[in-house]
Amino acid sequence: GEKMSKSLGNFVTIHELLNSDRFGGRPWKGEVLRFAMLRSHYRQPIDWTVKALEEAEKTLQRWYAVLCAQGVTAESAAQAPLRENFMEALLDDLNIARAIAELHVLAAKAEPSKTATGKAEAEKFLRAANLLGLLQDDPAAWEPKALAGVEIDEAKVEKLVAERLAARKARNFAESDRLRDLLLEMGVKLKDGKDPATGEPVTNWEVSS
Repeated sequence: GEKMSKSLGNFVTIHELLNSDRFGGRPWKGEVLRFAMLRSHYRQPIDWTVKALEEAEKTLQRWYAVLCAQGVTAESAAQAPLRENFMEALLDDLNIARAIAELHVLAAKAEPSKTATGKAEAEKFLRAANLLGLLQDDPAAWEPKALAGVEIDEAKVEKLVAERLAARKARNFAESDRLRDLLLEMGVKLKDGKDPATGEPVTNWEVSS
């Protein structure tokens, strides 16, 4: 939300991001930093936040999971055709938002459960991502538990979920939203519903991926 500058002392170097816990309490993978930067158009300033890095990291994790499931490699994808819409986006003054949207489309098509030609789609996906300098790491290095970098305190989560449920019942939606966001920061995703027997609101939770 403000300009980074040496005089303000509010900047961080790539070296520090890679090798220290100064920003966000832990080091970051180089590819996470690259993707977070790529998501902003080159003519626009980058809003450099921990949340942006976490979002980039989770997206990369999901994409690597697709590659692992299909067993594709950079070598097998080297001759795959590039999606026309993806190339059109890059030729449109590096319309990176549109190009990344096309990567999401390709990733969805590459999921094993979506199509019988998933491996071929995964190769197209990897070829396009490689063109942006993404998905060049060893997929095995993106183990979800290792990537998350946090341990879930189940007792604390249950307590916060109960507090949020009480806030919802009291129609204190500001507090409910605050607790939801706090749980998201802890790596917990909520699913609200109703008890089929009583009709009372209930909330289930899971570790977000």
